Amino acid sequence: MITALYAGLLGLVSLWLSFGAGSLRGKTGISIGDGGNPELLLAMRKHANFTEYAPIFLILLALLEVNDVPSMAIHAMGGGFVVARVCHGVGLKADTMAGMGRLIGAAGSALITLVASIWAIVTFF
Repeated sequence: MITALYAGLLGLVSLWLSFGAGSLRGKTGISIGDGGNPELLLAMRKHANFTEYAPIFLILLALLEVNDVPSMAIHAMGGGFVVARVCHGVGLKADTMAGMGRLIGAAGSALITLVASIWAIVTFF
């Protein structure tokens, strides 16, 4: 199942983002919440944003795969989504909305999820 590859890759991205927040917790001694620390808040939002988008995308991808969508399309969507989420994790900054990584990550994630969503609806009919 191709989706397993992208679930595994996204699992690694999730761990990378989680480690960012966890290591800051260790350095700052902030156990719960952000404690008013903007760097920790940013790390938490990077991970939270990822967890808001990745699960629905993986569900859509798996459903498309089991409904015989061409494997090249599955790889294109899966690979694009992984790249978009890494770009977002690198590009999200607390002091500006203008970062290219953030734009590529947010727009790419939304566009790929939109394509997968519409394709899933069309597949139903």
